[in-house]
Amino acid sequence: MLGDTSFGANSAQAPAQPKASTAPKTGASAKPKTAAASPYDRALLRPALLKDKAPETYQVKFSTTRGDFTLTVTRAWAPIGADRFYNLVKHHFYDNATVFRVVPNFVAQFGLSAYPPVSAAWKNANLTDDPVTQSNKKGYITFATAGPNTRTTQVFINLVDNVRLDKMGFAPFGQVTEGMNAVDLFYDQYGDASGPDQDQIEKQGKPYLDKGWPKLDVIQSATVVGEPAAPAAKKAPAAKAAPAPKNP
Repeated sequence: MLGDTSFGANSAQAPAQPKASTAPKTGASAKPKTAAASPYDRALLRPALLKDKAPETYQVKFSTTRGDFTLTVTRAWAPIGADRFYNLVKHHFYDNATVFRVVPNFVAQFGLSAYPPVSAAWKNANLTDDPVTQSNKKGYITFATAGPNTRTTQVFINLVDNVRLDKMGFAPFGQVTEGMNAVDLFYDQYGDASGPDQDQIEKQGKPYLDKGWPKLDVIQSATVVGEPAAPAAKKAPAAKAAPAPKNP
């Protein structure tokens, strides 16, 4: 970590492949094994395909161990970031993720997946930077970076007005519009110096955090809500009434 203005993830290797299980014995007693359901949306393993354009405004409801809060995203503020966030939330990337870095009077940061294969898939899915059009005020959400054009999945919510971040290229794309009190309550007593290592979060996932930092808060779910309604079907034009017959 390069101080309290560095928001990038350390390098991490892809997780080791699991060892092959012993093949079941043949015979009448052998039963076919049912494949376990994936704990995450497998579309997240292919970031290049998740390119949907976000609505001009949309809301995301977060349910956390400190309560619920809602973000309102305005695409015009930072279109590239807003689109990435929309696709991540739509495919439940942030579900079960830990708020792993909370610095009092600064930021609450999250966005490393609970699942190592997902983290590995997104590690180098970098975005080009958006121009900074909004200030990093309290409650505004912004992508973390490790330098120019390195945004991937990590975001932070400003816990105070952090205007100094504006000149550093951090471009807010939305703001907390309900439940900021829940964000303010995120556990912040571990500190940067004794907090978790981002490289190990990527490699080991949530078990690493649960073991070493059990008091950290968790995002139970993040869901897009209030999307624009589908346009109503166009009605067929009404038939014109035939002119009344004239009297002879």
